[in-house]
Amino acid sequence: MRAVELVSPLTVSRRHALALAGGALLTTLPFSVSTALPATTARPVPSRGFNLPGWFEREEGIAPATATLEKLRQSGFETIRLPVNGDLVSAGDRAVLRRIRDGVAELVGLGFAVLVDMHPSGDLRAAFEHDPANAARRVVLAWTALRAVIADLPTNSVYPELLNEPPMERAAWLELRQQLASTLRARCPLHTLVWGPARFQGIWEIADTPPLVDDRQIAAVHYYAPMAFTHQCENWDTSPLARIANLPFPATRDMPQVRALVSRLRAAGDEEAASLVEKELSDPWTEARIAADFAKLGRWSSAHDCPVILNEFGVLNFCVDPASRVAWTRAVRKAAEANHIGWAHWELDQGFGFIASRQSTEGFDPQMIATLLGDGD
Repeated sequence: MRAVELVSPLTVSRRHALALAGGALLTTLPFSVSTALPATTARPVPSRGFNLPGWFEREEGIAPATATLEKLRQSGFETIRLPVNGDLVSAGDRAVLRRIRDGVAELVGLGFAVLVDMHPSGDLRAAFEHDPANAARRVVLAWTALRAVIADLPTNSVYPELLNEPPMERAAWLELRQQLASTLRARCPLHTLVWGPARFQGIWEIADTPPLVDDRQIAAVHYYAPMAFTHQCENWDTSPLARIANLPFPATRDMPQVRALVSRLRAAGDEEAASLVEKELSDPWTEARIAADFAKLGRWSSAHDCPVILNEFGVLNFCVDPASRVAWTRAVRKAAEANHIGWAHWELDQGFGFIASRQSTEGFDPQMIATLLGDGD
């Protein structure tokens, strides 16, 4: 599919105008966003960030209030990872592409670095299982359309992420990764590309994954270990994680609280959940364990001369002890920073979030925000 060029006159929304406030608002359209937006300091590895799903993953996504974004920026957050549903853009719908461009432009105008994350829908993930060639084609088409938006945004503030949690085997992903990089490079020669290892973008999957042959790249990993802790009480499927509650951090299998949890699960006939807890805690989960995981990641980064960002980590807040959630979050954030790894928390205002609503400046969790930003370290 031919790249979609946004060359028709563009109406500046109120939100976009606010993002440009304080500078000269250009009256001649179309314009290059990269020249209209304020200059920003180069950030080789974006950090101090959060994910903002639910905006460009569906047609009726919820945009954050400008006042909320301003408060988050003033608090010290510097980066936003912005998931985009590739199926929304692959057809080249100009209105959708303009909406994404306006949204990213506003974030950049407020001083954020932005990771534009190609985040496959459930339908696209299913396609990778039963028709991987067609699924790969859909991702290429999506970037062929979206690269026109990226090309018009500042190279030192906007980072295209090739594909979230690539749902394929490593060899197939390396081939598609190169194709996607080439697709973007045709229009975006100076933007830094972000990529993660297949299949889950897990920290453990980077070890045998080579970097791109590219001077402008960042590897991206996710960290949710142990899942029995970070995803306890999850409610979106029938996983045994949904039946685990009040698991603490740090934790060992022999702690009284853990033994009591396992006993309760077995008494209820839930051997699956009980065994999961025991398996995940076969070795102690402590701050030292997390530090060791990130030290390995730091060594990979140094060996390959490739910067790294941890662009997903977090703890579901449905039933976890708040002190345990804070302790795990602090341990992960500090381990990343100790190894010169950038970070973006998953996510802002849903089950893993730290504010009540993206449309309000009320309901911020001061303890989680202080934990993330290092206040009191």
